[in-house]
Amino acid sequence: MRFHKYHALGNDYIVLDPADFPSWGTPSLDQIRVVCHRNFGVGSDGILWGPLPSAKANFGLRIFNPDGSEAEKSGNGLRIFSRYLFDQARPKGATFTVETPGGVVRSEIKDQGRLITVEMGRVSFDSARIPVKGPPREVLGEPIEIQGRPFTFSAATIGNPHCVLPVDDLSPELARRYGPDLEVHPLFPNRTNVQFLRVIDRSTIQIEIWERGAGYTLASGSSSSAAAAVAHRLGLVDRSVTVRMPGGQIGIEIGEGFAITMTGTVNKVAEGQMHPELFAVRV
Repeated sequence: MRFHKYHALGNDYIVLDPADFPSWGTPSLDQIRVVCHRNFGVGSDGILWGPLPSAKANFGLRIFNPDGSEAEKSGNGLRIFSRYLFDQARPKGATFTVETPGGVVRSEIKDQGRLITVEMGRVSFDSARIPVKGPPREVLGEPIEIQGRPFTFSAATIGNPHCVLPVDDLSPELARRYGPDLEVHPLFPNRTNVQFLRVIDRSTIQIEIWERGAGYTLASGSSSSAAAAVAHRLGLVDRSVTVRMPGGQIGIEIGEGFAITMTGTVNKVAEGQMHPELFAVRV
């Protein structure tokens, strides 16, 4: 039961190749939870299950959160998976495509895999696509109240849902306090990722992240993409944006139609064998 662990700006994932787990089919809820657990398992912010066959791309990928739920897309996860494929000499060249439930992306390997660019797809603010309850609309600058505090939020999707809230008092505590309630707010039928946003200048933003199914997170590629796109749609930043997070920074380029290109680092952490005793514990 071989595993490979990487992190992208402190957001860590375990890659499990289905070929190494012929009896699993797909990881079960209990298996996902124990592998990701920081005390009882290997410990991570999620599992990257692949490569899988794909009719639309060179490789297929499924992404599982620590709570056992499945994510449609993850920017950091895609960079990590791309690095894993490169390390295993799977791609035939420096560029290739990966299909997730949230769509097909194009990856480009740079600096021997330490830096990776991913064409993430297009951001949409359409309420039906995100989804957000209510009449059909672009969800921009709407009021929301959490624990008695009023916020203004915008919502977006880049294959997975995001709720972006501009604030002046940005801090990890803000995300930890309000993120859990926002994730499961009735407005978001599929739950949502949450980003608290502070604009520094026309080319720089800072975010704190509460990730759906994972909790407080040091960095996120899809969150960076969504937050930068919202800031640009609101007229607060230009098309080239550096996104600062506790784990580091990601470069975002916003193209026509809000097509997002993301560039960031990936670091290899470990590889090894999981012992069968790991799965004797339920968490």
